[in-house]
Formats: sequence, C-alpha cells, structure tokens
Amino acid sequence: MKVKPLGDRILVKRLEEGDVKKGGIIVPDSAKEKPQEAKVIALGQGKLLENGKRAPFEVKVGDTVFINKYGGMEISIDDEEHLIVREEDILAIIK
Repeated sequence: MKVKPLGDRILVKRLEEGDVKKGGIIVPDSAKEKPQEAKVIALGQGKLLENGKRAPFEVKVGDTVFINKYGGMEISIDDEEHLIVREEDILAIIK
C-alpha cells in the first residue's frame, strides 16, 4: 500500500532503539518509551501560504529526524507502524 500525505504532513517510520542501554542494563518492552528518532518516508505538497504558493519542506525523503514525542497519528502500513506528523512536529534533522 502506498500512502501520500496531504498538505504539510510527513510520513515517518520510527527507528527502533536497542534493547541494552549503556552499562549493560536490559530494558523490558513494557518499560520502553517510543523512540523519537524517525526516518522520513514521504512528504505532502507543503503548507499552503496566504499568497496561494506552497512553502517548501526543510526535510527530504530519507532524512533521519527527531520528532515530537506526543505528536502525529500512528498508522499501520503493510503490518509496519508508521506515523504521520506535521512539519512543525519535526524538531531537528540528524546529520
């Protein structure tokens, strides 16, 4: 299934964190927080400005980004969890 976000929305896939933290502590699944790192999968058309033009995105497909912990909407695509977020829910690009 292909998904094309609309407007200033971006489709991302969360990157999984490792099970072992520094110091060798193993964190059970029930205690894990959702990762804030994600990979950009698809972009919408951009935010519609008052002059009728579209604002370009600051991210591109393939970028690794930090996302807002509580932003976006979770969806399932081909049995994989993805997230649709607004551009404002992306906090930084990881270089």
